[in-house]
Amino acid sequence: MRVRLANSADIAAMMKVELQSPGAAHWSQSQYELLFADTNDKSGSKHFAWVVENESAGRSENARGEESELLAFLVAQRIGGEWELENMAVDPSVRRHGVGTLLLQKLISQARAEDGRSIFLEVRESNLGARALYGRFDFERTGTRKSYYSDPPEDAFLYRLALN
Repeated sequence: MRVRLANSADIAAMMKVELQSPGAAHWSQSQYELLFADTNDKSGSKHFAWVVENESAGRSENARGEESELLAFLVAQRIGGEWELENMAVDPSVRRHGVGTLLLQKLISQARAEDGRSIFLEVRESNLGARALYGRFDFERTGTRKSYYSDPPEDAFLYRLALN
């Protein structure tokens, strides 16, 4: 397995993983496409997306023309020194095998390398696996957004990781 930056050729595979992940944010194809659009945003905002791929399985071709299987992805946004984990999904076949840990380590490493102050996220109350993962990285629960999610309706728990 390896972690690499995502590119627009990964969108279909990212959406496939997302659809198998009820706790993930469900985005449209155009929302994913915007991640890779060159918007020349001068506000200091930038999106980052990483994927984890299994190069031995040989399902799809990555940007370098190598055979790979996309197992997971993470999307984050940097706004100044603040980061937000916006979406993350792991294929059910590899959950609890360290794939989410790899992605979260990559995000934290990138945020620290860019002098980030903190990382924020929100997660469904029922997503116990994700909440346990964030706890292992010392994210602190900072609040609740009542009835934040729909389909099904559910509260969102807010988390923050201080980086300094």
